[in-house]
Amino acid sequence: MHILVVQENAELGRIWARHLEREGHSVDLVATQDAAMEIMRHREVNVIVLDVVLPGGSPLAIADFASYRWPEAKVVFVTNTTFFSDGSIFRHAPNACAYLQSDTDPTDLAMMVSHYGGAARPA
Repeated sequence: MHILVVQENAELGRIWARHLEREGHSVDLVATQDAAMEIMRHREVNVIVLDVVLPGGSPLAIADFASYRWPEAKVVFVTNTTFFSDGSIFRHAPNACAYLQSDTDPTDLAMMVSHYGGAARPA
């Protein structure tokens, strides 16, 4: 399964990517909307781990492009704010499958990505 992680905080993004790679997933880590769009133009993505607050870009534009380019792709939104804490993200992004805090345990995040991406869970 191919995962796209869009996270401006490089350290946090690397932590998530390492956990996802340990689960056997292929991961691209990017920090901007433009970089995310470029990956999706050239490579199928199954799940996107996407920060709700993305300086210099729009997470909703990324989710929208993903729904057009890779309609089966799921989006796991993450945040360290209360933005969209009312659950409205699910109305704005029909491909949203989860909304998590950025400090969610990376192992839990990896398991959610595996679940929503349809990958078999490790034995």
